[in-house]
Amino acid sequence: MKTELPLAEVYAILEPGPVLLLSTAQAGRTNLMALSWHCMLDFEPPLVGCVVSAANCSFAALDATGECVLNVPEAGLARALVGCGNTHGDAVDKFAAFGLSAVPSTRVAVPRVEECYANLECRVADRQLVGRYDFFVLEVLRAWHDPAVIAPRTLHHRGYGRFMLAGEEILLGSAMR
Repeated sequence: MKTELPLAEVYAILEPGPVLLLSTAQAGRTNLMALSWHCMLDFEPPLVGCVVSAANCSFAALDATGECVLNVPEAGLARALVGCGNTHGDAVDKFAAFGLSAVPSTRVAVPRVEECYANLECRVADRQLVGRYDFFVLEVLRAWHDPAVIAPRTLHHRGYGRFMLAGEEILLGSAMR
């Protein structure tokens, strides 16, 4: 028998995908933030929607420059990911504090995180105010991945410090892309 689920826990059922490290840069200062609120919007060009709170240090840089990198970490970066999410970019150099390597991007003036298995260089294509949240539509300009990583063990935020790891892949015949 099913029981009623508190509305605050719906997020754990519909979490949008792997937690990302969003990198930004402005006036010579880089920052990283953990990003859970995102979704794919289109295939080609790839468009990603995401919510970045105005309370985050990364918001000002993303808003001012219109550029970012979506870095996709695997399970081995879990502590760094949580550390980036639990600290504020105004007070901490997150690359240095969490042992992450900033490498230059080719299409944006924002560094990629070398330790992540994939990196998506993006520019803001649109921005809408949805309620009290800013919803950014990011166009992926260039994408990088480590071809040796076949089935990445990405982290999926389930709320309140709980994460699920991506698991076994299955292949089913489908006419979908």
